[in-house]
Amino acid sequence: MSLQLKDLYDGISVHATADREHEAAIELLLLVMVADHHIGSAEIDEIRTISEDQGFESDTFSFDQYLGQAMARVRSAIADHAVDALLDDLDHRITSTVLRHSLFSAARDVAGVDDAIVPGEESLLAQVAARFA
Repeated sequence: MSLQLKDLYDGISVHATADREHEAAIELLLLVMVADHHIGSAEIDEIRTISEDQGFESDTFSFDQYLGQAMARVRSAIADHAVDALLDDLDHRITSTVLRHSLFSAARDVAGVDDAIVPGEESLLAQVAARFA
């Protein structure tokens, strides 16, 4: 394989992996948001801010464009009582050590943005801490 072709494929792989991880991180944060069965604009804004601060926004990934699809995945997992399966999938998709270590803090920020962390959020945060911290 030529060096130019290898460089091209290496770049695509890195970007694809990053987007996949960013999608998974957004899904995880949305899962934390809906754990209290309340969706607020402050929580969405917090997730958007985290996405921007973490550098998720790129030519190939946009929080606003992925939000609907991510919310559908999260709601489906909740409706199907498959939250553990979703967490397993997210755990598998997020391989970056740096991102994994930042997720618990981000999840805690999302849960606490409304100044109240209910037992459902506490339980989910404990699972996030066990998997990602």
